[in-house]
This record gives sequence, structure tokens and C-alpha cells, in this order.
Amino acid sequence: MGHDHHHHAHGASDAGDARITGAIAVNVLLTVAQIAGGLVSGSLALIADGLHNLSDAASLIIAFVARRIGRRGSDATMTFGYRRIEIVAALVNYTTLIVLGLYLAGQAVERFFDPQPIDGWMVVWIAGFALVVDVVTALLTFALAKESMNIRAAFLHNVADALGSVGVIVAGTLVILFGWWVIDPIVTLAISGYILWMSFAEIGGVIRILMLGSPPGIATEDVLAAVRTVDGVDNVHRARFWQVHEEAYAFDAHIVVLGGAWGEADAIKTRVKTLLADRFEIHQSTLELECAAHACDPAPTIGT
Repeated sequence: MGHDHHHHAHGASDAGDARITGAIAVNVLLTVAQIAGGLVSGSLALIADGLHNLSDAASLIIAFVARRIGRRGSDATMTFGYRRIEIVAALVNYTTLIVLGLYLAGQAVERFFDPQPIDGWMVVWIAGFALVVDVVTALLTFALAKESMNIRAAFLHNVADALGSVGVIVAGTLVILFGWWVIDPIVTLAISGYILWMSFAEIGGVIRILMLGSPPGIATEDVLAAVRTVDGVDNVHRARFWQVHEEAYAFDAHIVVLGGAWGEADAIKTRVKTLLADRFEIHQSTLELECAAHACDPAPTIGT
């Protein structure tokens, strides 16, 4: 039975890797086509959409590499394992996106003062091709997005890319019908605005994890208050609560055992660990027990 399960999991991982590889390939092809088409047609909006799509291809590559590295267990060098490399890569990715968004906004503003001729038909055809690729990528990653936060982020980026392609098609159509060249830098500003909005919205959470911050959805004070209610616990101090990676929380603290209850120390520790896991989904906890007569005094409630 165990062998069958391992074989199934390995096969599922290989199938997922193949889908991500396919999504990366079509997105890289699309990026080349969009940027080349934008240069030939003179459409800054098409180049902007291509560069944004390049960032999506990069996020898929990061997801793929993180997916592979994340399967490695802890070793003597990386005793916490390799999952946090995904967070480091995300910080690099979002920082690059912010720089890209600012660059595109600057280029769009320049276009208002120095308009360039645009080949509307080429813009529409290439953006239409981009929309098809966006749909294919979404189909390749949709199933994986349900089980992985990392892949889900790349999937949502792709959906937004599809909306950007629709915007470029509209811009090209207006150029063909009415010669409204001004719509091109306007769409570029919209794309750069979305990139900046998305990046600033996401980068804060990445930095919080890297700074060993507590999970945003759980108040540290609530965790401490719950621990104090455990039978046999007198107090808790020197507590540290942090997010290891997207799917794991950790907690360590000094637990002061009530006077006369030291004989139940092991049972008290078990009760605290069970509470942390059941109520707050904290499955990594390290607890140092102190008897009330010899507890650290004074000691900070949070931190060392």
C-alpha cells in the first residue's frame, strides 16, 4: 500500500512539472512575439504587456524551481529545510516588478509628449495571440493552483495578463478605426499601474515572512492568552511566534508550571502542544518548562 501511494505521488508530481514546463514554454514564446511585435508596430502598450508577461513566465519558473527544491528535506547545512527559498525568490520577483512598473509609467508619460506612429493591425493580431496563450496557460495551471499558493499566485498573474491583452486589443482597434494614438500610452499606464498595485500589495507579506513576523491572520496575544488557559499553566514568557513559510507556523516559549503541578510537566506540555495545533494550526512548537518557584524573573512576555 505504501509503495502504491509513493508511486502515485511521484507520478502526480511529474505530471504537474510537465504542465508547468509547458506553461513556461508558451509564455516565453509569447513574450518574444509581443516585444518584437511592439518594436515593429511602435506600440508601447504591446511591449508593456510583453514585459509583464515575461514577469509571469519568471514567476512560473520560480514556482517550478521552488516546487522541485521544496521536495528536499532538511540536512546538516539547511536544518530548517529549503522551503524558504521560495520566499526569497518572491522578494526578488516583486522588487523587479516594481522597477519594471515605474519604468513603463515613465515611458508612457514620455509618449504623451512625443507620440509615435502605431501599426494597429499588428497590435491586434499579436495581442489576440497573447490572449490565446494566456488561456492555454490558465488551463495548464488551474488544477495545480488549487493545491499550491505559489502556483496560484502565478495563475492569478496570468488571468490579469489576459485582461491586459484585452486592453491592448481595444487600444489597437481604436487606432485602426479612429487613429487615437493616445490610447496606447493610456493602456500602458493602466498596465504599469496594475503591476505596481499588485507588487506593493504582495511584497509586504513576503518581507514579513523573511523578517520572521507572526502570521497576519493570528494575533500573538490570542495565542498567549490561550496557552495561559491550559490546565497546569501559571504563565508564559519569552514567547516567539513566526511564519516559517506560506504553510507552516512555529512557536517557542517558556511555560511556567503551577506550583505543585511539576509532576504533570510532560502532560502539561502535551496539552499546550495539542492546543497550539488544534486551535491555531501551529505544528512546530518548542516549549521550555519552568517550575513557578524558579521561573525567570523578570522576563519579557514576548522575545528573549
